[in-house]
Amino acid sequence: MKTRYIPLRHIGDHRGDMTVVEELGEVPFEVKRVFWNYNVPEGKSRGAHAHKQLRQLLVAVHGSFTVNVDDGKEQQSFVLDTPWQGLLVEPGEWSSEDFFSPGAVCLVICSDHYDENDYIRDYDEFKKIYGK
Repeated sequence: MKTRYIPLRHIGDHRGDMTVVEELGEVPFEVKRVFWNYNVPEGKSRGAHAHKQLRQLLVAVHGSFTVNVDDGKEQQSFVLDTPWQGLLVEPGEWSSEDFFSPGAVCLVICSDHYDENDYIRDYDEFKKIYGK
């Protein structure tokens, strides 16, 4: 599995905290799109798809949630609960976000613009392509 935690630059002093990410630095790709998910109702999930080419860095900028990843051979869950740690999800990995705490915000930094043709939204199709 290629998904992995990425430490982000955390700067803190008596004035508070700040986390910094820079493309081709903490973010290991050129940034083309950024979005965030919030107000996710209790018990609901986000994601549940894979990408053919897109790379994503997910960050819990507030609260916590779990990212479930499946590369076609192995499944693993990752908890994001600190704003100075990201999770890099690579192409060909099915992922979903679950167990959002109240008020959680999931920031998603993407390597490309939105392209519906890059998505695999059917899990059976994903398994045919990546499950071996």
